[in-house]
Amino acid sequence: MSLRNRRIRRAAVVVPVRNEEDLLPACLARLRRAMDRFEALPGGRTARCAVVLDRCTDASARIAASAAADDVRIMVVEVGFGNVGQTRAAGVGALLSGMGRRGLEATWIGCTDADTLVPPQWLAVGAELADAGADAVLGTVEPDPEDTDPELLGLWRGGHDGGDGHPHVHGANLGVRASAYLEVGGFPAVSLHEDVLLVEALRKAGKAVVSSGAVRAVTSGRLDGRTGGGFAGYLRALLPEDLHSAAADLPAAAARS
Repeated sequence: MSLRNRRIRRAAVVVPVRNEEDLLPACLARLRRAMDRFEALPGGRTARCAVVLDRCTDASARIAASAAADDVRIMVVEVGFGNVGQTRAAGVGALLSGMGRRGLEATWIGCTDADTLVPPQWLAVGAELADAGADAVLGTVEPDPEDTDPELLGLWRGGHDGGDGHPHVHGANLGVRASAYLEVGGFPAVSLHEDVLLVEALRKAGKAVVSSGAVRAVTSGRLDGRTGGGFAGYLRALLPEDLHSAAADLPAAAARS
């Protein structure tokens, strides 16, 4: 199939949510900007977003419902998996339901997290790289300076390569062509490293995976993540033991925009 027939026309954004009432509003505001920027590209592009609520017991459901009422591009999906791989997969499934092969080739799945702020050009850059031949794009992340211990932030920046060709996989900043995603079976039903396993499957299938420094997301610097590991676990491993308690006491940034 020619690159012209594989040009991205639709964006399908998936956000898994587990009790994120403090950070979800800013996350969704940023995603709406990214969808606006994508839809402003030439060629009649459209974007949708699935907010997938997984066993939420706080105000996340109310926040998501309000966002959906305000923006018809946003849909709310409720699940009870307690498993981030299944939760992401449920969101993708809801967005791709009934789509034919040509539609899948032209659809870009954008994956992020509810504690993350994507840049306005997030989807647009992903589409540009996909139009040039990429089947998946691995973006970068940085802990939010407003809720990250300064020493920890320095350790992160000192040992983190965020340029083109970087080795990192972050579910908070990941894009993949829908047809390639389905071809390798999508996100596996695991509670940790579902993003890494998906990318491994894509590479084994010979898909074009591009690591890009062009889009950097800002994610929470908290040390008590929702999965018991993941990015929060990685940050904990960087921090000297005597600073764990002090860093854990830092509040989440209250005015993220």
